[in-house]
Amino acid sequence: AREIVTDLSPSLQTIVLSHRQLCDLEMLLYGAFSPLEGFMTEAQYKSVVDDMELPGGLVWPMPITLDLDTEVADNVDIGDQLALRDQYHNLIAILSVSDKWTPDKHHEAENVFKTNDRSHPAVDYLFNQAGDVYVGGKVEGVQLPAHYDFNELRFTPAQARAEFDKMGWRRIVAFQTRNPMHRAHIELTRLAARQIQGHPFINPIVGMTKPGDVDYS
Repeated sequence: AREIVTDLSPSLQTIVLSHRQLCDLEMLLYGAFSPLEGFMTEAQYKSVVDDMELPGGLVWPMPITLDLDTEVADNVDIGDQLALRDQYHNLIAILSVSDKWTPDKHHEAENVFKTNDRSHPAVDYLFNQAGDVYVGGKVEGVQLPAHYDFNELRFTPAQARAEFDKMGWRRIVAFQTRNPMHRAHIELTRLAARQIQGHPFINPIVGMTKPGDVDYS
């Protein structure tokens, strides 16, 4: 199937993803956004924005959407397949478009971030960088985005679980950090692990950072 998809890709419309979009796609392909199988459909998006859960009831706090500029979206129809590429035009995945809609960004900002204030970094991105049209549908991975640093520490969820099994870990406390851990973070993580007689798992955020954060590299 992957060979067939690759052969078809030259005839498909190309979408060159932004850094943020590529990060979301990588998480979809990794399985980190399970049970999502692609960018959210309109029904999934509305359920998350309005009720903070997927249609089946699973808690999900933020929409995972593929936004397009209007002039690009005008050439996309439901049923189309889109070649999703990185900035170097490497083919990463094929999106089968099942939904296309124009979101109410004010409603999204108010419900998800509880503000329409443009000084909020995520709200600023939503209004000033994200496209005005969303498309959703399943993605079929061709390859994962290339990384050239810390590859020995980059685990998919399945690989992380395999490492836990290998070490005999049954109870895990995960701490997701976007900055170097300070003493309080370290002690809180240790305390939480001791309380459940488990092991700490440090999950640093890599990729995009918000203003003021320390870059992971």
